[in-house]
Amino acid sequence: MSRATLKDVAAKAGVSYQTVSKVLNRRGQVSPETERRIRHAALELNYRPNVVAQNLRQKSSRLIGYAWGAGGATTWRPVNNRFLHRVVYACEAQGYFITFFTAKDESFADLKAYEDLYGRRQVDGFILENTTENDPRIHYLLAEKIPFVAFGRIEEDLDFCWVDVDGYYGIYLVVDYLLQRGHRRIALISWQRGATTGHDRERGYYCRLQEAGIVPDPAWIYRGVNEIETGAQGVVHLWSLPVAQRPTAVVCVSDQIAVGAMHAAMAEGLEVGKDIAITGYDDVNMAQFLHPPLTTVRQPIDEAGELVANMLLEQVNGTMTVPQQVLLKPELVIRGSA
Repeated sequence: MSRATLKDVAAKAGVSYQTVSKVLNRRGQVSPETERRIRHAALELNYRPNVVAQNLRQKSSRLIGYAWGAGGATTWRPVNNRFLHRVVYACEAQGYFITFFTAKDESFADLKAYEDLYGRRQVDGFILENTTENDPRIHYLLAEKIPFVAFGRIEEDLDFCWVDVDGYYGIYLVVDYLLQRGHRRIALISWQRGATTGHDRERGYYCRLQEAGIVPDPAWIYRGVNEIETGAQGVVHLWSLPVAQRPTAVVCVSDQIAVGAMHAAMAEGLEVGKDIAITGYDDVNMAQFLHPPLTTVRQPIDEAGELVANMLLEQVNGTMTVPQQVLLKPELVIRGSA
């Protein structure tokens, strides 16, 4: 059975094609009786608008594309989720909605989804997260002049909109605090190389230690994915070192990693906060309820989400004159773990 068209609805309602278009696209006023006949005819014929054609005509879908990484279904993502909630709220306040699509791999190297979604006008722009060096998405979207904003910057000198939280400053604050508490053997459990966010946080660690005249032992650095297990494995590694080489404090680049580190430390018979200091980064909701409560870094995630949404919609609506770049400051939250 062929799909009903506007002309079919017009014929059944006894009105012109243009009148049906006005009513169904809410672009003009007709008498209540005429509108009733048109809507009744559309319902009887099971008329459904051709969204792709409609978007191509209007050059707007009022949808924003957001890629969900391959690990999104199983990975604990409290920071991303909070960021996304604020983005959705800010977009909906201006009549836009978020449409999700999955990335085939965590490198986001497959650009076909971006090409297809924007080419068919199924989205008006994109929000990027988890940016990396030489990020193919950024290069592609810039080359094609497609509106986008990144939550996270890269070190390349490219002119695009981004919002980020100063991870260098956040970890610098943590290490400075630990030094003030008398620690000198300070370890770092971080992500694998390549992630811009992780690199930024590591710089804060190395810089503050260098200022204190401390050269960190390479064995104090442990890397892995952003999972609880990485924190646990990191502490097991650190406690396998000779006693004189073991750190007295462990800086974790996320609360998720810190949870694993605390668990492994307690399994080693250590009292966190007394025998060993452990810090996190993010200040997720559960951080204050851990035992002991986690010393961590709080990020202004709500502010970041709102800025990202507003920047993108300014691009989409043509009201942005030059790309904006905003670096937000985090704050240290001191609790019982360090």
